[in-house]
Amino acid sequence: MAAENSKQFWKRSAKLPGSIQPVYGAQHPPLDPRLTKNFIKERSKVSTVPLKNKKASSFHEFARNTSDAWDIGDDEEEDFSSPSFQTLNSKVALATAAQVLENHSKLRVRPERSQSTTSEVPAGYKVIKSSSDAQLSRNSSDTCLRNPLHKQQSLPLRPIIPLVARISDQNASGAPPMTVREKTRLEKFRQLLSSHNTDLDELRKCSWPGVPREVRPVTWRLLSGYLPANTERRKLTLQRKREEYFGFIEQYYDSRNEEHHQDTYRQIHIDIPRTNPLIPLFQQPLVQEIFERILFIWAIRHPASGYVQGINDLVTPFFVVFLSEYVEEDVENFDVTNLSQDMLRSIEADSFWCMSKLLDGIQDNYTFAQPGIQKKVKALEELVSRIDEQVHNHFRRYEVEYLQFAFRWMNNLLMRELPLRCTIRLWDTYQSEPEGFSHFHLYVCAAFLIKWRKEILDEEDFQGLLMLLQNLPTIHWGNEEIGLLLAEAYRLKYMFADAPNHYRR
Repeated sequence: MAAENSKQFWKRSAKLPGSIQPVYGAQHPPLDPRLTKNFIKERSKVSTVPLKNKKASSFHEFARNTSDAWDIGDDEEEDFSSPSFQTLNSKVALATAAQVLENHSKLRVRPERSQSTTSEVPAGYKVIKSSSDAQLSRNSSDTCLRNPLHKQQSLPLRPIIPLVARISDQNASGAPPMTVREKTRLEKFRQLLSSHNTDLDELRKCSWPGVPREVRPVTWRLLSGYLPANTERRKLTLQRKREEYFGFIEQYYDSRNEEHHQDTYRQIHIDIPRTNPLIPLFQQPLVQEIFERILFIWAIRHPASGYVQGINDLVTPFFVVFLSEYVEEDVENFDVTNLSQDMLRSIEADSFWCMSKLLDGIQDNYTFAQPGIQKKVKALEELVSRIDEQVHNHFRRYEVEYLQFAFRWMNNLLMRELPLRCTIRLWDTYQSEPEGFSHFHLYVCAAFLIKWRKEILDEEDFQGLLMLLQNLPTIHWGNEEIGLLLAEAYRLKYMFADAPNHYRR
């Protein structure tokens, strides 16, 4: 009886884990981009299906109901005599089969026609195929027509979503023409950075609405406190800090195989392949080796916290930004073996020091029991209860705890919720704000939650709410969306930061 009830439970609820459906979110692009616009509507339609004895379920009930998701043999025990399987019309089936055969026969003739037409083209011209034809013949004829491939093109072909955006959105590969405003801003940055002593306050003010790609690496080094403001000291400082980092490598890295460090190294080794798994750049062995060294050395030098899952994500924005200093094209498919050893060493050392500076400000997030995250999640709950009481009460009604979704927002600084290009733009502002990664991040999370207010209120059960909050559809976000999010976060900070009693119960 219990098995039958659990089987019926899965048949009724199509939104639960275990059902076959596209997953939306920063790490999981939609299977079909046309589905993205209708995603929220479809969710709300599904959620309106009446369930028997529908009531607010707890997290423990949710976990209990989903624990055997993969053990239920729905396909093996399905009743094929049910009316839903008898609605197929035989005439429709025969007509469809005939249409398929006709289409195949047309496809069989089409290659012969294309060969005859290409033979008539003069030798000095290139054959330009339509995108659909190119897609079909990619594995055969394209290899003959294309120029010799570069090394970085030998990686798996994936949809290009630029990691490093300019001030305006860059939603396709290749840089769009710069506007007059962008050229003016870029020139102002260059003047600031080339002055004898860079005015860091002015640099923060200019960086708040975004940093141009061309000057982002040096700007981030300055804003993180890694580089001195004095231009004459920068070269020597970089040389000294890079040598210091590789001194740590020589001193500590061999100890990764020692017994008291094996657990740390094993966890790092497990987590690194999971870092941005859809981006070919981070799946290259050389890049993964660099990340292993950075994370292990940081863990050894910070025994109070050691390595904690989530810190691996925090290396990626720095790595991409400093890599972009040597790469003009889109970074996500670039083969790092094309770079010299000195370039790779500079990128690795700079990523380590800037990540260390970031973590110095939020280290209580990663010490035992992670008290920093606990406090921030509680503060987020109190803030949302004042900003939007209806959303807050909606969570309480369906027993959704903020810790169940906001823990990851604090632990990973929203990196699992946003595409990497958006994270880089977000960090432009975080590094311009005092305590940007700790204090201001709280208001960004509040603004991010309220951004999905309508979708949250449309969900009327625990499972639907949790699935929505863990897979928010942000894959197509760009600079414009991040700019609006930051503006709302700044408004909330202006209203509540200096008046804490307004959001405390």
